Amino acid sequence: MASNSNSPNLIVVTGFGPFRNHLVNSSWEAVKELEKLGLGDNVQLKIMELPVQYSVVENKINWIWTELQPQLSVHVGMSASSKAIALEQCGRNKGYMEKDLSGAHPQGGCCLLEGPERIESAVNMKSVCKNISCPGVDVIHSSDAGRYLCDYSYYISLHCGSGKAMFIHVPPLSEIITAELLGNALQRIIQETLKQLSHLCE
Repeated sequence: MASNSNSPNLIVVTGFGPFRNHLVNSSWEAVKELEKLGLGDNVQLKIMELPVQYSVVENKINWIWTELQPQLSVHVGMSASSKAIALEQCGRNKGYMEKDLSGAHPQGGCCLLEGPERIESAVNMKSVCKNISCPGVDVIHSSDAGRYLCDYSYYISLHCGSGKAMFIHVPPLSEIITAELLGNALQRIIQETLKQLSHLCE
């Protein structure tokens, strides 16, 4: 579990690598675009690519919270069937029976054997949705991140970071949905989130 001495200006943003027949994962392409844009003068941004493997994801997210101790950790994943960006409100503990790229799934299909069934983000995703607009793509609120690596990474991060995490699902890349468009959307979403979190601290 992270200590209370979070790095006040550090935001860690992760995307996922290739999986199944998706040789290009739009989440990582979007995160790389976000790195070019930055999050403003007073915000330090660190990006990381996560492989589609439960054990590696767990280790990397634990490392983010124990070693880097960011103000916020933002995880981005691809929803292959979606045309909108979805802001996920919570992570869920059980139901992870689908195997990862190494053919494994978590013991008992759980993120944490003794963990709560769901953990809510400290970020109010409905409020973020309401307060932003992203040209070229809809941004919606969701409370089911899907019981695969996306949901798994989110639950682990919410647990390690005491709720100071968010998960953003992005659609696949297309002629209309470009990496640049998604990178711009991520910038707007995260900047609005940081505004919300700063008000909570006042």
